[in-house]
Amino acid sequence: MNKTTTDINILNALRHDMQRGFPMFMQRYREPVYWHIRRLVVSHDDAEDVTQEVFVRVLRSIDKFRGECSLTSWVYRIATNEAIRLINSRRSDTCSIDTTSAQTIGNIEADNYVDFDDAIAVKFQQAIHSLPPKQQATFNLRYYDELEYEEIAEITHSTPASAKANYHTAKQKIEAFMNK
Repeated sequence: MNKTTTDINILNALRHDMQRGFPMFMQRYREPVYWHIRRLVVSHDDAEDVTQEVFVRVLRSIDKFRGECSLTSWVYRIATNEAIRLINSRRSDTCSIDTTSAQTIGNIEADNYVDFDDAIAVKFQQAIHSLPPKQQATFNLRYYDELEYEEIAEITHSTPASAKANYHTAKQKIEAFMNK
C-alpha cells in the first residue's frame, strides 16, 4: 500500500487536531489492525487488548513518524510487534512447545474465529499457528492482507527477499501440515 491522500490527511489531523484526526484514524485502521492481530493471537479478548495497546503506542509516538514508510506499514509494524510480544510472553510462560501448541489449538477451539463444521478450515488455522511468529505474521500479511513483499519487509524489519523467503517457507510448512 502506498501513502494515500487519506493517510496524509489522517497524519495531518492527528498531528494538528487530535479530536478530528483520531476518529479518522480509527475509522481507517480499527478493523484491519484488529483482524491482523486476531489472526496472530487467535483470541478475541487478546486481539482487543493488543489492538488497544497498538493505538495507544501509535498516538503516543505519532510525532516521531517520519514518513520513511507508509502510515499503513508503520501501524502494521507496531501491531505485528505487539502481537508477537504477546505470543512470545505466552510461550516463555510455558515449559514446552507442545504445551504452547495445545494452548493455541485450545484457543482456536474456544473462539468463534473458525467455522468448526469446516475441518479443512480448522486444520488450516492450526497449520498457520504452528509456524514461528515471524513466518506466521509474514504469511498472514501476504495471504490475508495481500501486501507486497516490500511492505511486509518494512513491517517485519527484514528485506523483501527475506519476506518472500519467509512466506514461501511458511507456505511449504502449511502444505506439509495439511497433508499429514
